[in-house]
Amino acid sequence: MTSDNTTPPTDHQDAAARGRAAADTALLDAFGGVRGMVDTTVPGLVFVLLYTIKRDIHLAALASLGLTVLLAVARLVRKETLKHAFSGVFGVAFGAIFAMMSGDAKNFYLPGMLYTLGLAIAYILSAIFRYPLIGVLLGPMLKENLSWRTRNPGRFRAYTKSTWAWGLILLAKSAVLFPLYWWGDATQLGWVKVALGIPPFLLCVYLTWIFLAKAPPPIDVIAEMEAEEKAEREPDRERTKAEAERIAEPVIAEWTDQIVSEAQAQAQPRPDAVDRRRPPRHRR
Repeated sequence: MTSDNTTPPTDHQDAAARGRAAADTALLDAFGGVRGMVDTTVPGLVFVLLYTIKRDIHLAALASLGLTVLLAVARLVRKETLKHAFSGVFGVAFGAIFAMMSGDAKNFYLPGMLYTLGLAIAYILSAIFRYPLIGVLLGPMLKENLSWRTRNPGRFRAYTKSTWAWGLILLAKSAVLFPLYWWGDATQLGWVKVALGIPPFLLCVYLTWIFLAKAPPPIDVIAEMEAEEKAEREPDRERTKAEAERIAEPVIAEWTDQIVSEAQAQAQPRPDAVDRRRPPRHRR
């Protein structure tokens, strides 16, 4: 005979599991997921591939820009979010314009590199000033807003660690690319940038997932606000009900008395009816 030592999950464990599942989904959605990686990596790969073969800046730039537009249209047809597709279109468009106007293929990568460096600095500064950017981005998606700053210290630490991870990894990526931009050629820069496209991103997402998996679940402040509003409406509803009963009670009592009086009046026989029903007396 075997004994079952498993215990049913508690409400707290269920809430924690739901919170972690929501965090995983929000994490992938916030940074574009697999489609986001494709939208940001493939156009650069097309550019460096065509430029390596043809050595034609205009052909490579227009081909990568056209591919980015096609990816955005595909998202539009599938009714998917366009925020990552549009960012890719604008990034590739600026890079293509800079490259064609300057005649230097390395300038195709310059807008993306500047964006990465600026993002790394933003992550680091937000962590220093105790407003970690990962928490600011994921908080609304997880319905906790900024409650983690004052009410959930474990989650605040996880967001801070994740933000530092993103900032330092992107800063290291910039430290590799900018020397190649200054002293390398366009082909070297292009292939290294493609190689550094997905792996650092996956590392950042993985570290963020690890930190958040060990953190307490998010506090659903939206549900709390709805519960407070419901609790505030309950006394008003009770007062309205009591006031209605107070007003209706004398009216109902008056109607009841009137109905009883009418019923009693109808139940009592009339005198003339009694006389008519009395049998006639026989004369002697």
